[in-house]
Amino acid sequence: MKAVVCHELSGPAALRLEEVPEPRPGPGQVRVRVRACGVNFADSLIARGQYQVQPQPPFSPGFEVAGEVLEVGAGVERFAVGERVIAIAPHGGYAEQLVADAGRCVGLPAAMPYEHGAAFPVVFGTSHIALWHRARLQAGETLVVHGASGGVGLTAVAIGKRLGATVIATASSPEKLDVARQHGADHLIDTAREDVRQRVKDLTGGRGADVVYDPVGGELFDASLRSIAFEGRILVIGFAGGTVPQIPANHLLVKNVDVIGLNWPAYAERHPAVMTESFQRLIDWYVAGSIRPHVSAVYPLEQAVEALNQVVSRKSTGKVVIAVGEGA
Repeated sequence: MKAVVCHELSGPAALRLEEVPEPRPGPGQVRVRVRACGVNFADSLIARGQYQVQPQPPFSPGFEVAGEVLEVGAGVERFAVGERVIAIAPHGGYAEQLVADAGRCVGLPAAMPYEHGAAFPVVFGTSHIALWHRARLQAGETLVVHGASGGVGLTAVAIGKRLGATVIATASSPEKLDVARQHGADHLIDTAREDVRQRVKDLTGGRGADVVYDPVGGELFDASLRSIAFEGRILVIGFAGGTVPQIPANHLLVKNVDVIGLNWPAYAERHPAVMTESFQRLIDWYVAGSIRPHVSAVYPLEQAVEALNQVVSRKSTGKVVIAVGEGA
């Protein structure tokens, strides 16, 4: 079978498409015929040796896939050969086949195409657990979403609206802001031209935001800290801007602010019931037509490096997906 393999931790440019042996499932695992794989910024980190759970080369990047079950390991009763599934794995998705723990798989609804299935778990799962479980966002609150046209940002806009919040979206261009508007954002802030802190204050009547969803970091985090409401919550999702903020603790004391970290993959190991409940609610929303992945580009497996570079350069909106073979 074919797979995109990382032999050295020097970044996406070192990835190579190769023939590799088919994987075999162990007890409690399933072997999946990959039809589509979601592309994430973290794929570039794992290819550089900078991810929090780092495999040793050789390995294939890719955390989320959609496909059908080819084989089940001992003790697996939830899935049968031929069943359509979404699978989450520590790595290995940039390939024609993947082995995943059965406990990290969910059934792919008949109404959901493979591309949507592969675009679904990481971005929607991250935003839902962040907003629903960690920040406990309530209807009527004001949510600021930074990087609102990106993979996780766009899902945070949609989920924030689904939970009943007023959503303020920030992005670096009018084109990106328009995408956020199409997915439900109530107010837009152009970070290239506007003072984020002042605009958030103006849009909230001076009160500030109740919740800030921040996958960017850097100056946007600083602006968030200065425009958060009393007892507001700032969700630290990532640092796509490249700078990890240093938080002055005295600012947290003045307004009783919570700064909340999120390591979404940890729920699979540490609190799987939360991830399971989150996935079920998200799939129910999808089937009901309340949420939809925004897939802005689809690349074949042979162009996986180009797909990843599209995400790393922040030129894409929503989600980039790798289609593997026919039927994706």
